Amino acid sequence: MGISYVQGIVRGPTGVEATVRFLIDSGATYSLLPEQAWHAIGLAPKREVEFVLADGTTVHRAVSECHLSLSQGEGHTPVVLGQPGDAEPLLGVVTLEILGLVFDPFRRTLHPMRSLLV
Repeated sequence: MGISYVQGIVRGPTGVEATVRFLIDSGATYSLLPEQAWHAIGLAPKREVEFVLADGTTVHRAVSECHLSLSQGEGHTPVVLGQPGDAEPLLGVVTLEILGLVFDPFRRTLHPMRSLLV
């Protein structure tokens, strides 16, 4: 399996924007913004969430929300407020679902999800 990136524009509550290159991570629940990016757009913590990392380590991180625009769609999404030493910007499954997108790991592209109304 390869590594796939997508460029997006994040916007904070005051309208300040930043361009971010996200690693598409279908194993991550939430998207993650690095400290420099979330500070630049004026995000503030709204709540704290406990996360378990791939190695089993438990960490606590603040979560906020921002507006995210991708070429495939846009909307508001929760984001983990990264700390120094955290991973690069991640695009997680909650954000993909909010935007109505799925990741095709074979073609390494984002596509609109098939939505059922039942």
